[in-house]
Amino acid sequence: MTDLAKMDKSSEDAIAVPEAPYKRDEEMQELSSKERTSSFFTILASAFGLISDGYQNNLMTMANVVFTNLYPEYYTSEVKTRVSNSLLVGAVLGQVIVGVICDRLGRKFALVGTTIMIVVGGILGTAAHGAHGSVAGLFWFLTIARGITGVGVGGEYPASSTSASEAANERMPSQRGPVFIMVTNFVLSFGGPLAVAVFLIVLSAAGEDHLPTVWRVCFGIGVLLPLTVFYFRVRMLTTKLYRDSAIKHRVPYMLSLKRYWKSLIGTCGAWFLYDFVTFPNGVFSGTIISSVVHDSDIKRTAEWQLLLGTIALPGVFAGAFLCNRLGRRNTMMLGFSGYLVFGLIIGCAYEKITNIIPLFIIFYGLMQSFGNMGPGDMLGLVSAESYPTPIRGTFYGLSAAIGKVGAAVGTQAFTPIQDNLGKKWTFIIAAICGVTGIVVTYLFVPDMTGVDLRDEDAAFMKYLSENGWEGEVGEKEGVDSEDDFEAMKK
Repeated sequence: MTDLAKMDKSSEDAIAVPEAPYKRDEEMQELSSKERTSSFFTILASAFGLISDGYQNNLMTMANVVFTNLYPEYYTSEVKTRVSNSLLVGAVLGQVIVGVICDRLGRKFALVGTTIMIVVGGILGTAAHGAHGSVAGLFWFLTIARGITGVGVGGEYPASSTSASEAANERMPSQRGPVFIMVTNFVLSFGGPLAVAVFLIVLSAAGEDHLPTVWRVCFGIGVLLPLTVFYFRVRMLTTKLYRDSAIKHRVPYMLSLKRYWKSLIGTCGAWFLYDFVTFPNGVFSGTIISSVVHDSDIKRTAEWQLLLGTIALPGVFAGAFLCNRLGRRNTMMLGFSGYLVFGLIIGCAYEKITNIIPLFIIFYGLMQSFGNMGPGDMLGLVSAESYPTPIRGTFYGLSAAIGKVGAAVGTQAFTPIQDNLGKKWTFIIAAICGVTGIVVTYLFVPDMTGVDLRDEDAAFMKYLSENGWEGEVGEKEGVDSEDDFEAMKK
């Protein structure tokens, strides 16, 4: 460990002059095979873990349609919102708590814990029943199970994303942004089409006369996904960046807030606006499509939903392509502008455009694609890059949690907006959020394109020293055994 109070002047002077962007690429050649392979497995484990998050986030899209069909008298707007929001409430708790845990106890500890929570919650959801066959009891059981799952899903955001950003910074600094996007937002977004594709396969196999079997099997598959990476997470190594820079005791939170308050407003505010629009539009998109499909046919609704999710995916690749070329902040503002343009097109012409279902799906998909390209891709990236390693998980988790608060508020308000103002207003409000998102991003979100994470760590340590903070930096026990690493490779 390093005692910050003992830093000499020469080391401070060295910290004061950041190295040129991406100069670390040359240093990567000097890393040992163990370190390079460790970074690769960390990135891969983050990607596969977040696929299960994307699946869980979108599981209720078609489940809402099924429950409405099975229990029209019981599955009211209030119950639908409660069950959908339970995942969000759990996610908020998970993001805040696990964000702190992954900074104080380590990335690996947090990742293993979140995986267990998702598995337990998924099993409970699959087996959900009401006492004596009570339908109301079923949905209360499901609410609790989804809440437990949400804690794990929410915890994945800071735990997986911080690990992925640090490992990508070690392995391929110049491509940190695109790599981070592909192993985070891409797999999260892919969870939407995956959940619908699984639903269609199960529905085709079981038939529409066995809808209870359909939704339980879909919930059960959500248990299998996180289990695929559990072994690797148990064996994974802690990133070198965390081992060198972690602060596990006497964390200077007040000094951190004093230095990063502006960035925190940016990441929290932009994430709130993004999730306020995208989450309810994802959860209730099946219901929206069902309302414009003839006879509300479940299979046709699912097919259109699959097309919608597929159209939204190219935006992820566009964001990965642009993040280094345009910069993080400009790409995010461009994405928010898509909400403005397509939100107004759909909202102002809703009655006419919904009579042409393919056209409605295309515009709806383009709006979500721009969301993926901009805030969807960039929010996780800027939240991981804007803060130094000792507080990265905590501030990332807080930003993501405020986003999930926006998602919960949006989900809670979605049905009342539809019922009282009309469905078109859900899109017009999305356009308003797009304008607000552009302003918040421009004023508060820092552009960390090309900045090495170790440079920000060094600047933070110098700032702490100048403000009189004294404490231990780094960890002695952060490196797992060589045997563990070899076992992981096998």
